[in-house]
Amino acid sequence: MNWINWGMNVLFHLDQYLSVIIQHYGTGTYLLLFLIIFGETGLVVTPFLPGDSLLFAAGAFAAIGSLDIKLLFLVVTIAAVLGDTVNYTIGKSIGHKIYTIEKVKFIKKEHLLKARAFYEKYGAMTIIIARFIPVIRTFAPFVAGIGEMSYTKFITYNIVGAVSWAALVTLMGFYFGNLPVVKNNFALVILAIIFISIMPALFELTKQKLKMAEEKA
Repeated sequence: MNWINWGMNVLFHLDQYLSVIIQHYGTGTYLLLFLIIFGETGLVVTPFLPGDSLLFAAGAFAAIGSLDIKLLFLVVTIAAVLGDTVNYTIGKSIGHKIYTIEKVKFIKKEHLLKARAFYEKYGAMTIIIARFIPVIRTFAPFVAGIGEMSYTKFITYNIVGAVSWAALVTLMGFYFGNLPVVKNNFALVILAIIFISIMPALFELTKQKLKMAEEKA
């Protein structure tokens, strides 16, 4: 519970946390951002780490000169590509065993199964689409590794997805993060970003439930 409270506190006060971190660590902030994005995309046990909201906040700080937008984009893109690559490699190496285990420690199996269903429907495009969906983003490359997608195809979609995600979210923060209405309602904006991010997953879940209801009827 403490982890959840801490995570929620960081999530809704990213502007304050980032401000303090930048003041104290300067360029070391890029390393922290790299580690968080790498962890969120590369380790199936850390889907709770902030992704979209963190990039949006970082983009807003880049707009006022606290961070360099080009370096920020480069760091985030590299972290995202490497994270997915590690996740894919782990999935390819040991992923098959997880499906045979009833309960996996530190991993919510329902998240894994949702990612697999997503992958089975959208194929390789899942790697790009999932970049914009929290939790699915963490499990998609892992599932791709289990599904034995060729590395050549995976790395292509991985790079395209990472570049698109890093550019879109950081630039949104860069151009809109410091507008008075956004700064004065930052927590609400973060909630909106999270909601928009999970809309595709909610839509897909609703569609599946309606389909199941029709089949039962």
